[in-house]
Amino acid sequence: MRVVDLRSDTVTQPTQAMRETMLLADVGDDVYGEDPTVNLLQQRLADDLGFEAGLFVPTGTQSNLLALMAHCERGDEYLVGADAHTFRWEGGGAAVLGSIQPQPIPQDADGTLPLDKVAAAIKPVDPHFARTKVLALENTWWGRVLPLDYLKAAHDFSRERGLGLHLDGARLFNAAVACDVPAREIARHFDSVSVCLSKGLGAPVGSVLVGSHALIDKARRWRKVTGGGWRQAGLLAAAGIYALDHHVARLADDHRRAAYLAGCLREIAGVNLLGQFTNMVYVDVPAGRLKDLDVHMRAAGVRISIGYLPTLRLVTHLDVDDEGVERVVEAFRSFFARG
Repeated sequence: MRVVDLRSDTVTQPTQAMRETMLLADVGDDVYGEDPTVNLLQQRLADDLGFEAGLFVPTGTQSNLLALMAHCERGDEYLVGADAHTFRWEGGGAAVLGSIQPQPIPQDADGTLPLDKVAAAIKPVDPHFARTKVLALENTWWGRVLPLDYLKAAHDFSRERGLGLHLDGARLFNAAVACDVPAREIARHFDSVSVCLSKGLGAPVGSVLVGSHALIDKARRWRKVTGGGWRQAGLLAAAGIYALDHHVARLADDHRRAAYLAGCLREIAGVNLLGQFTNMVYVDVPAGRLKDLDVHMRAAGVRISIGYLPTLRLVTHLDVDDEGVERVVEAFRSFFARG
């Protein structure tokens, strides 16, 4: 039985066509800047998103870290959502490795940072305080798409306050597809953008940071310092290029399947649907039943993230088709039918 894995869109497997593309990739030593496929991917995304240059890195965590280290110096500060990935889920790298102080700000329910609260968090120019340099946003955030008018307001605010503006765009293309706009229309508001290739786009590994030539030059040095220099990375870059060519428009299928899954779960007694946003569905189940639910789902060939909290995140992606969604629905129905 093929497993239907809803734990994350990071679990996707490269398609056969993607594997064949990787096999044929032209490669070179990227530390020397000589891998033609890496160079093609970097410039492709920079051009597509309206930036001067790009940098291919192993992970989104490193991409965000390099962006912050390129924007900031030791003793500087970045403003970030209290539930943002760069603050909560990246090991404190900005502080640990960059000596950059995070200033978390509670997010509104839609993922936006209220700009009045951001303004209040900016430090005075005074030796007693860290120097506030960057505002970091995330789109999508828990599947939620930041409104386009908010992005413009955040851009104008950052310009007025002399702040850099960085986007953790791990799922940028999900946001663009949901808004029915080119990804460039979202990215244009920012000074730097990190894009993940190994989530909904289905590449096996890698992210790209885009920005100005000066910012990317600084980020490239920090990539080397943090151990992220590649050699013949074109094999992986080829997968990213294939994903950009073939897997962007199809993200709409993931969103459609998530919406269908949410509609079905809403009708099951015992499941409390909290919401569906792009390719993510959030439900609450009784905490005392989590362990049994996990056992039941595994027996049905379904993987979900079971933790100590009753809230579950179910993520649709490239490897979840219509039949897989139906199997998930039936597994939930059969479990809760037991009372």
